[in-house]
Amino acid sequence: MSLAGRRVATVLAAVLVLAVSACGTSAPSGRSAPPSGHRITGQITVFAAASLTESFTALGKQFEAAHPGTMVTFNFGPSSGLAEQINQGAPADVFASASTKNMDQVKAAGNAIDPTPFAANMMEIAVPADNPAKISTLSDLAASGVKVALCQPQVPCGTVAAAVFENAGLTVTPVSLEADVKSVLAKVSLGEVDAGVVYVTDVKAAGDKVQGIEIPSDVNVSTAYPIATLKAAPNAATATAFVRYVLSSAGSAVLSQAGFAKP
Repeated sequence: MSLAGRRVATVLAAVLVLAVSACGTSAPSGRSAPPSGHRITGQITVFAAASLTESFTALGKQFEAAHPGTMVTFNFGPSSGLAEQINQGAPADVFASASTKNMDQVKAAGNAIDPTPFAANMMEIAVPADNPAKISTLSDLAASGVKVALCQPQVPCGTVAAAVFENAGLTVTPVSLEADVKSVLAKVSLGEVDAGVVYVTDVKAAGDKVQGIEIPSDVNVSTAYPIATLKAAPNAATATAFVRYVLSSAGSAVLSQAGFAKP
């Protein structure tokens, strides 16, 4: 081969090496790149706010499909209670909270690594499908004889509902204070109360079991959802990969379809 030919061959070989290297460093769409030197496999336990039940269940299945050999187990509940369990040493890999306050509690205890907001949610009134009390406005919840269910005040959905009432200058006396937003929704869908204040996403997830009544934007309140790998995660590599998946475009698409807003 001539000198010129050898030079051309050398250049082509270098280009080929660069192309192969570039392909090897990118992750397929919707797939989380593993932390350097770690393989994504095994089980993780995700503690997540009750309002994330439907969307995170879907994300868990998608993550498992994208990473064969993984298994995602969820513990859904009130963010305040989940934060307390984590700080008391409950084994978990990931925490997804419906409130920055509860995530801050976990971080302050040294148990959360780099919390990142991934979604936001607004409040909405839920009434039974036939709306027997004829609720049409937020002020109707303060009327005498109207049975209202709310989340307990320490739970994010209770805290945010209280802020909504304060903004509107209303005093609402609930007949039931529930442990989480799904319990409030259950009271409404079963017709045990006339109305409940829940998240927009919960009304959407309930389908025709309830009716949703919008809260005016000038008094409504938004809550941010942060997510973090936990410091004592038994499977830190897969936990980190799951957090990345939630933050990816694939995760955002599932959350958006469920009615969550961007953080």
